[in-house]
Amino acid sequence: MAVVLGDLDDDEEDDFEEAHDINVTPFIDVMLVLLIIFMVAAPLSTVDLPVDLPTATAMPDKRPDKPTYVTIQADLAVAINETPVKRVDLVRTLDAMSANGKDQRIFLRADRGVPYGELMDVLERLRLGGYSKIALVALEGVPQDHGRPDAALTTP
Repeated sequence: MAVVLGDLDDDEEDDFEEAHDINVTPFIDVMLVLLIIFMVAAPLSTVDLPVDLPTATAMPDKRPDKPTYVTIQADLAVAINETPVKRVDLVRTLDAMSANGKDQRIFLRADRGVPYGELMDVLERLRLGGYSKIALVALEGVPQDHGRPDAALTTP
């Protein structure tokens, strides 16, 4: 609350006149806190479908600006980016969504628990649909010694 001092009459010595201005400092503080909250929460809201990917030690390639992901979840459901689709409609939906036609690279990711036959079924559907540029997605892992036959069996 602000007050105005000065030029007081003898009658109004004890009465201060209130200024009816809004103090904007608390509003600015609240806005800055909200800005920080949204800056922290925004990257968390872009989480994709939960998939337990296997790890790979290959050097990752440069990721395109708008990649197209085909995901096979643990329950064998198929999704394009984050939109669930039926397997029979997979190629038709990709054709409708793609701007580059069949020359675009499709990133295929599958949950670790998906059987190999199910992964090959989706790959075959994409190949028959004309999509030949397919990249398999995995998590980045630490290189292991694959030269020894018993390296995967022994524990340190």
